[in-house]
Amino acid sequence: MARRTEGSVERLTVGAGERASAPATTAAGSAATATPAPRPTDVSQVRDLVRDAIGRRTRLRIVGRGTWLDAGRPVLDAHVVRLDALTGIVDYTPGDLTLTARAGTTLAEIAEATAVHGQMLALAPWGGDGGSLGAAAATASAGPMSGTFGTPRDIVIGLEAVTGAGDIVRGGGRVVKNVAGFDLTRLMIGAWGTLGMLTEVSVRLRGLPERDVTVALAAPNATTALADLLVRLRTAAIAPIALEIVDTALVRHLGIGAETLILAQLAGNDEAVSAQREALAELGDVNDVAGDVWARLRVAEPPDASVVRLSNPVGRLAETWATANRLAAASGGFAHASVLRAVARVVMPHANGLLPDAALEALQASARDVRIFERLPSSLWPTLSPSAAADALSRGVRAAFDPHRLLNPGILGEDPA
Repeated sequence: MARRTEGSVERLTVGAGERASAPATTAAGSAATATPAPRPTDVSQVRDLVRDAIGRRTRLRIVGRGTWLDAGRPVLDAHVVRLDALTGIVDYTPGDLTLTARAGTTLAEIAEATAVHGQMLALAPWGGDGGSLGAAAATASAGPMSGTFGTPRDIVIGLEAVTGAGDIVRGGGRVVKNVAGFDLTRLMIGAWGTLGMLTEVSVRLRGLPERDVTVALAAPNATTALADLLVRLRTAAIAPIALEIVDTALVRHLGIGAETLILAQLAGNDEAVSAQREALAELGDVNDVAGDVWARLRVAEPPDASVVRLSNPVGRLAETWATANRLAAASGGFAHASVLRAVARVVMPHANGLLPDAALEALQASARDVRIFERLPSSLWPTLSPSAAADALSRGVRAAFDPHRLLNPGILGEDPA
């Protein structure tokens, strides 16, 4: 999500939507002349970097592939550490459907390696496969298949990290079943690197389906009619890998029509796919769509935009979708939503790096439904999205794992001082 800098370093590369980065700048906005960022190649080098930073009282900005640097709140006054040299698959046991890779390994590399064995990693987060596995885990980023296969907290089974205290810690393991105890893995996932630099991640895999097709079903604009269709979809005899509402603007951008559609990715053997297609046909006209539409949907965001997520109970998805449409219209952007998770995302393009006034007004009017801000102009974080980590429990956990507050200071909105 558009590379911009805050303070003296680049914004964090945090996974799912990693994209091209901007050069680091000073607080005054001029190009920095600092020495190249260190690029450790193994966990011991990461540990040594952190311990050196503790001695020097130097804050660290964790950067993976450098392609999603404006997600999350600004990180100020920190030195970049790049983890993109921590690459490679460490262990892969196809028979166990598990894989362990270093954190800088791209999702594309993992997809290529697992496809040979008829398997896949079912993360597919927004932003495409150019992002790293570690970044996807650090931000708990999920994409269109998450309604069926789960989020990173369901898919990641173990990890290795270097804490802000300079310790190497490991949680979970390289097999699906592990002994009971403190769930360090789930604690680290979604912590945005504030508890430790992820250096290795273990995941569970899925088998590639025998057949995989995508079809489109027209979605009504009226909220009541859409609510009725969504109820029928959820009770239909289908088990889609992904089920996504895509608004008119995005449909046109993808070149698959000129009206709001519901995209369904159906998988299984020939008989199962045919039966699901017939079940959908009972709800309306069903048309085939090229399977690469999902890959194109995941990278449809422009580089200079704000992104928000809206959610309510599943039964209110039609209302949530109406709100998402109003936000998209006010900003000249687009919206899409997971039918299975009842989560909508709205992408709002910037004008000269800022949100248009109409978009700001629409956001403020929709505050009840907006749950998560993925990307915002830096000036809007304090007013639109209060700290995500200001409570006593979060502060205590942060103090236990990063007592010197060195790692990605401010990324969760806590006071970086």
